Amino acid sequence: MIALVVLSFIDLSTGSVSIPFPDLLNFVIGKNLSDPVNQNILLNFRVPKMVSAWLAGAALSVSGLQMQTVFRNPLAGPYVLGISSGASLGVALVLMGASAFGVSFLAGEFGIVLAALTGAFLVLMLILAVSVRIRDIMTILILGMMFGTAVSAVTGLLQYFGSEASLKSFVIWTMGSLGGVGRDKLWLYALMVITGLVLAWVYVRPLNVLGVGDSYARTLGFNVKRIRFFVFLSTSILAGTATAFNGPIAFIGIAVPHLVRLAFRTSNHAILLPASAIVGASVLLLCDIIAQLPGSALVLPLNSIASLMGIPVVIYIVIRNKRVSG
Repeated sequence: MIALVVLSFIDLSTGSVSIPFPDLLNFVIGKNLSDPVNQNILLNFRVPKMVSAWLAGAALSVSGLQMQTVFRNPLAGPYVLGISSGASLGVALVLMGASAFGVSFLAGEFGIVLAALTGAFLVLMLILAVSVRIRDIMTILILGMMFGTAVSAVTGLLQYFGSEASLKSFVIWTMGSLGGVGRDKLWLYALMVITGLVLAWVYVRPLNVLGVGDSYARTLGFNVKRIRFFVFLSTSILAGTATAFNGPIAFIGIAVPHLVRLAFRTSNHAILLPASAIVGASVLLLCDIIAQLPGSALVLPLNSIASLMGIPVVIYIVIRNKRVSG
């Protein structure tokens, strides 16, 4: 928690415009700044970006934790069900389809978010329909991957036929960004993430049992299909919302749950879930700080920074599990 507070303060201070430390301190304690420009930068740009990092980091980490537990696979992540692919297809339809048909108003900031949420929701409906009919968890995993691949193929076709300008806009969206969520949409972002987190918390105890195995859960009287249904719903809300507002952000949802397990050395989700949310928010803040390149006006793609930080963790987990199994 201390790391989250420190990183939040550093994130507020990082950017192309240098803001004096006394002004930052006054802003944090609620005082109005003498310089209205600095006040506007902090209130309308850096605070929404910081809160977006909190929400996206928590959402992706918790959804990744749930998927690793349900599938009992250390490499499962928040996008394993194809939610990100659905969101990407929605954005591709708006950016490239709207430009092709001359419906430019759909390609605005709100239109992109709405399209991403719609695409993620449609894939969610497919996954939920499958989860209540199929008992084998590995079959659900394979079907989720197939849904994601099929949707990605359609997105690829749209990219092939898209115009140069629309294709560039789509590629920029796929790089991920925390700076695209304004104060007017922050409440909706927070509401959806909180809904997903509350739903995840409700199923903390069933997740503990499900992590042991489906058969064990059934012997204790748990309805495994019902648990999966609501866990998938929570994951889809969290991962779909984060993708819709910030674009796809890789490896946070895979790496952070492992970092939390290594730190706390427990399988109790009552500890892992809130810890994953806090650590995820902290890690994404750190990624944003690095992406800002302190002292420079250049901003690096957030997705690239998150991948470079997350990949070593995943490699370590794979090697560690190989040694244990060997």
